[in-house]
Order: sequence, then structure tokens, then C-alpha cells
Amino acid sequence: MNRGPESRGGPSVTAVVVTYNRRDLLDEALTALGAQTRPPDRITVVDNASADGTAAMVAERFPGADLLALPRNIGGAGGFSAGMARAMGGGADLLWLLDDDTVPEPEALQALLDARQRAATEADGPPVLVASRVVWTDGRDHPMNTPRPKPRATAAESRLARAAGCVPIRSASFVSALVDAEAVRERGLPVADYFLWNDDFEFTTRLLRGRRGLLCPGSVVVHKTREFGGADADPGDRFFYEVRNKIWLFTGSRGLAPPERALYAGSTVRRWARTFAGSSDRAVLRRALARGVRDGLLTRPRPTAAILRETGALGETDISLPHDGRRHDRDG
Repeated sequence: MNRGPESRGGPSVTAVVVTYNRRDLLDEALTALGAQTRPPDRITVVDNASADGTAAMVAERFPGADLLALPRNIGGAGGFSAGMARAMGGGADLLWLLDDDTVPEPEALQALLDARQRAATEADGPPVLVASRVVWTDGRDHPMNTPRPKPRATAAESRLARAAGCVPIRSASFVSALVDAEAVRERGLPVADYFLWNDDFEFTTRLLRGRRGLLCPGSVVVHKTREFGGADADPGDRFFYEVRNKIWLFTGSRGLAPPERALYAGSTVRRWARTFAGSSDRAVLRRALARGVRDGLLTRPRPTAAILRETGALGETDISLPHDGRRHDRDG
């Protein structure tokens, strides 16, 4: 399953898959990765301390995969940070980020690579991120994973994207995104302390600020969530992470310029209102909202490097990490 960079021309691709207690879905996802018309050169599986035999399954069924078994669950945010650090430490040029319930169609990776090459320019090279079209099990576009189109994309950007069969985007999810490792070195890993929710939005907006990203409809992956729905579905007490992380993002991330923060904050409040309107237990949401507001305003994310070192995912001699998204300048 692992093929080194020397096995083919072009940039080396490491697929990074984060999993937690979804052994059977992970099995299907890894099988689909191995069946790609252009397989990834390496596959790194980050197991967030699963209790369902995931690690043993990966070792037995996919012995070529690089398995990073963490001693505790650090969430999707921490898992992707750990996996990306591991992949970059191994020399990957491109990182293909996937959830464990994501099944790519056979030509998904080849389509991402082709789009990236077609959209390259002499001035700034290829886009730093190319995302797949995400569908649900019945073939409908999955509303949970629809990348945000880039507002006010220039005419030149739009023409270049159309020529590559793509659409300019401002953010993407971790369900299937091909990102440039050098850009991650410059802009930083996902913020591990987000744990879950908004980590991909914060990371991709930070990666794409002032740079180009594309949605490639020709690259298709199936996101096998239990239900079809968007981000405004009732999350129960996990609403805490949505609220806390959004406050952290709007007040501390380098990903959004001030006008963008105002724009996305307004859309967030509208989505929260829809969540409350459709909830069957608003008391749970109110408690989660109060906790999220409190922690969002009174705390800041812990450094990602510290969290990764605590779990053994990052040693003292591993790659150096730039800032992890916390604002260090006045314009954000």
C-alpha cells in the first residue's frame, strides 16, 4: 500500500485518514484508497484510541499503512494535526485528507492531481488546496461538506478555475481535500485543541487566505454519514464545540480578514437560530451555548505542538511547527 516518492514521477502524495471506533467503515475507506487508479504513495492512519479493534484490523488487513495509534482521543482536529505532522515528517509533498467514513471513487485522487496541474500558473504555481465533490450514499451532494465559494474571486481566477473544470473556493472540509505540504509548513497545522467542529474551516481559510483553492467536481467521494443533513442539524450537547470554536475562530484565527469575520459571524448566528428552531430539546442546546460562550471568551486554544507531544505524536526531533492559527498580528 505504501509506495515511496521514487515509485512515480510528480509530487508524492500521503493520504491522511483519522479514525475513531469505526472499524468497518475504515476498512471500506482504506480498500477504496488502495483501488485508486493513481494510488497515494503512502497512507497514514491516525487511530484516536479506538476501542473496537481498529488498530488490529489496520495492522492485519493493511500492513503497508503507517499506523499512528494514539494513547487517547484528541478528536478530529488533533488527529489530523498529528497525521499531517507525521506525513510531512516523512517527506510528503501533498496531503490527501480524508475522514474514516469517506469512500473515494476510483479516479478521485487522479482527478484532484489533474485539476491541480491544469490550474497551475507560472506566477504562483498550482493551487494550495483542491477539494473533492462530496456526495451522500444516494448520490446527492452532501450539504455538510459543501465548500464555500470564494467571494469576489477575480475574473482571472474564475477563468483559470473553469479551464480546469473547477470552482474557486474559500474553505473546504477534511472529508477529501488535497493540500500542499509546503503551504502547511508556512501557515501551520490545524488547531488541535478545537477537538471537533470548525477545525477544517479554520485551517482551510488560514491556508487559503490570499491564495487559490478549488473545488473539483470530477473528483467524487461518498461520505457515509448515518443521515443526510447539513451543519444546522441538532447536535445536542456537542453544540458546545460549535460555539466555543467559532468564538475562538472569529477572535483569534488568522484565517479571516475583518470583513470576512463579520460576514461569517452573521451567517453563523442565522444557522444557530435554525438549529434551535429545529431542536427537540432546546434546554440541552441552551446549556451547551452558555458553556461554549463562556469557554470561547475566557480561554484560548492550547498550542498544537504541546498536545501532539503529550500524546507522543510529535517528538522533539520531528518537524518544526509554525504558529497554529493563533493571531499574532493586528489585522488577523
